Amino acid sequence: MNRVRMDKWLWAARFFKTRALAGLSCDMGRIECNGQMAKASREVRLGDMLLVRNGESEFELEVLIVSDTRGSGAIAQTMFRETEASKARRQKAAEQRKAMHEFDGGREAAKPSKRDRRDINKLRGR
Repeated sequence: MNRVRMDKWLWAARFFKTRALAGLSCDMGRIECNGQMAKASREVRLGDMLLVRNGESEFELEVLIVSDTRGSGAIAQTMFRETEASKARRQKAAEQRKAMHEFDGGREAAKPSKRDRRDINKLRGR
């Protein structure tokens, strides 16, 4: 097997939980193959360079194994090789997210409590 549909390969490589999500991501333009937007029906070949945007992560990878069978995570990791630049970008983004979480004290943005609202009104002179 030397060719597989893009959505099947992304699903088999465990970038998406379902094949439907992989196809939807292709339709939304989040997948590029060799610098071009990829449709779900595009065929993946050995040596193709893919750019996969999945949530907050962006993976730049080379296809090493072409398969349409979903296996374990260990097998899925052998299907591609992520570039060093991509690993560095993802690591930097993770560190920035962690720093932002520490900066806001780990508190999620929420509406003020009754006590907070009273303090705000006192500050405003109401």
